[in-house]
Amino acid sequence: MATITELTVKDVRFPTSLEAHGSDAMHADPDYSCAYVIFKTDSKLEGHGLTFSLGRGNDLVCNSIKYMGRMVVGKKVSDIFDNFGIFWEKLVNDTQFRWLGPEKGVVHLATAGIVNALWDMWAKMEGKPLWKLLVDMEPEKLVSTMDFRYLSDALTPEEALAILKKNQSTKAEREKELLSKGYPAYTTSAGWLGYSEERIKKLCQEAMAEGFTKFKVKVGADLKDDIRRCRVIREQIGYDKVLMTDANQRWDVQQSIDWMKQLAEFKPLWIEEPTSPDDIMGHAAIAKALKPYGIGVATGEMCQNRVMFKQFIVEGAMQFCQIDSCRLGGVNEILVVLLMAYKYRVPVCPHGGGVGLCEYINHLCIFDYICVSASMENRVTEYVDHLHEHFKSPCVVKDGCYTVPKDPGYSAEMKEESLLEYEYPSGSVWKKLFAEGKFTPE
Repeated sequence: MATITELTVKDVRFPTSLEAHGSDAMHADPDYSCAYVIFKTDSKLEGHGLTFSLGRGNDLVCNSIKYMGRMVVGKKVSDIFDNFGIFWEKLVNDTQFRWLGPEKGVVHLATAGIVNALWDMWAKMEGKPLWKLLVDMEPEKLVSTMDFRYLSDALTPEEALAILKKNQSTKAEREKELLSKGYPAYTTSAGWLGYSEERIKKLCQEAMAEGFTKFKVKVGADLKDDIRRCRVIREQIGYDKVLMTDANQRWDVQQSIDWMKQLAEFKPLWIEEPTSPDDIMGHAAIAKALKPYGIGVATGEMCQNRVMFKQFIVEGAMQFCQIDSCRLGGVNEILVVLLMAYKYRVPVCPHGGGVGLCEYINHLCIFDYICVSASMENRVTEYVDHLHEHFKSPCVVKDGCYTVPKDPGYSAEMKEESLLEYEYPSGSVWKKLFAEGKFTPE
């Protein structure tokens, strides 16, 4: 069996701030970036993965990955995959390094980069896309990859196993359905805060022509401007389509309630990240106050770990669970959150966009539907039309739905030319931008 012999980490950044892509009330000038991970073995088998950031600080994540990678290099692939749950727990529990988290922040972003690359390797080894590897796995094996520490008061391994076994006999039906129809998506591409009114109108029309029926708009910087932009979007899409709002943590609790009451006329399905991503009590209070207006609370893209998700879910602080494929510690931790959300009847609507996030979440929502939820009620997955051209197996959206990935792996392997052009600060694109004075090297 193959042994992992080498780890390469690349700091890859894209100058998306030049055109206000990704701009919101808290992040005015993001440069979509990733710490890109490559594991090589003594055979032809490789694993490629990434974890997402907004530019500055991406080097810190890269350095954390290099440190944690020492626990991976030299391991036999079989030793990891035969005991992936145990391996994951050891990875996040270095007796000294864990102090920098534990299981949160830079070190957990690094965990995601490593773990995502290992799942990519496992799927390639089996010759399957990641979603299919998970779907075909026996429930007992799947449960063995998860870490239930600190969760037994909300979800036990026995309960997780029962949920997975419940849907075994009907998996094939749902797999066939997705292969035919795809998984519903919503678009954020028309709603960035820095976009002009003309651009918003144009992008709404283009999105509807592409089959989208669900749209998200960024809010939170200026109430009058939010009202204006929500009105512009509603005028374009009508009231027969779904609108969501996203404040990206901008408000205090009472401000969230008061602001959203002013936007209630536009019938938003949810307000996303209205306040601090760590404020479980605050989210619960907002959810209670906005329930009479038909507005739910969505959050999770910056929820640090499964333990915080437990509290949000059990305490009714989220009505829509937005897992992030890189904020949590990779697939192992995401699986247990999917199961926990199902138990408490909270629909999962993954966070996308960035670099590679849409490629990742496509696999995760497919698995959730086939093996866990068996329902699409109130479920939809974010889609942002940026940077997919840099991947060898990019996600594809057709008629407003994600199509099912067919290539082996986890879909995050980037093209060599993209790595050469956008590695920071030595890539050709960055050298040109530095020379033009559009950016200053760190």
